Amino acid sequence: MHLDTSTKEVPVSEMKKVANPQPVQLTFEFLSRGAPSAAATAFLKDAVTAQVAESGLFAQAGSAAPAAMLMISMDNIKVGDDKTGSAFLTGMTFGLSGTAVTDGYICTVSYLPAGQAKPIVKVARHAIHTTIGNASPPPSAGKPMAPEVAVKTMAREVLSNALRDLSFDPAFNPQ
Repeated sequence: MHLDTSTKEVPVSEMKKVANPQPVQLTFEFLSRGAPSAAATAFLKDAVTAQVAESGLFAQAGSAAPAAMLMISMDNIKVGDDKTGSAFLTGMTFGLSGTAVTDGYICTVSYLPAGQAKPIVKVARHAIHTTIGNASPPPSAGKPMAPEVAVKTMAREVLSNALRDLSFDPAFNPQ
């Protein structure tokens, strides 16, 4: 697996600082083509929760339920369309004719401030390229990595972009 290099991690230092971070109720869900994926949600939930805490945009929730909500979803979407049967060809040639597949990811961060009806929504995109057999990754692909590392790195990078965009939104003022 190769991460697409067009989306980079945004360091916390590049997010707008919040003077008085407030607690928030966090929900996270991973989807695959719009359908919930419990296994992927469980795999990434702790990392997403830790990243939100590290961002400094919110205080950790105490025992009282916070009134503000932060909903994060990541959806693994289909990119492109294989009408040539390249996976079949890869199998028939024992990998000599390779296949390259791209999985797209859309991260949606929705922040609903206390007492408001309209959330602030930010969206960021990322991709992971997978090669099978004798295939070359696209020019935008980074170095190869293990699947678990690729997915966790993708999630961290795409979420950092959405959180940065949220931090600079003029309506975002968690006071």
